[in-house]
Amino acid sequence: MKPKVIKTESDCAAVLARIEELMDAERNTPRGDELELLSLLVHDYEERVFPISKPDPVEAIRFRMEQQGLKPTDLVPFLGSRSRVSEVLSGRRNLTLKMIRALVRGWGIPADILLGQPGQ
Repeated sequence: MKPKVIKTESDCAAVLARIEELMDAERNTPRGDELELLSLLVHDYEERVFPISKPDPVEAIRFRMEQQGLKPTDLVPFLGSRSRVSEVLSGRRNLTLKMIRALVRGWGIPADILLGQPGQ
C-alpha cells in the first residue's frame, strides 16, 4: 500500500486493515516504519474528522474533584472562600488569574483549560 493522506472513511478503513496486517512488525524495519507512518496518517485523519474540544474550566475542576475524591471545601485554599467556591462552581463567577495559578500549582489542571471560556 502506498501511503497517502486519508480523506474519506473508506480510505481510513483500508489503512486500518493494512495496520492490522502490520501489527506484529518490529520497530526500525521497513514494515515497522510503514506501521508507524500509517498510524500517524490515521491519527491525523481522526483529529480532523473527529475533533475533541477542550472541557469547560468548571467541568475540568469538577472532573479533578471527582478523580481525587475532593469536596467543594477543598477548593477554598485555591479560590479564597466558601462563597467564592460556590460562585465559581455554579458559573456565576469566572476564575481569576490568581485562582488559575493556584489550581495549576495545587491540582495540576492545565492552564490552557482553565483559561478557556465557560460554556464553549
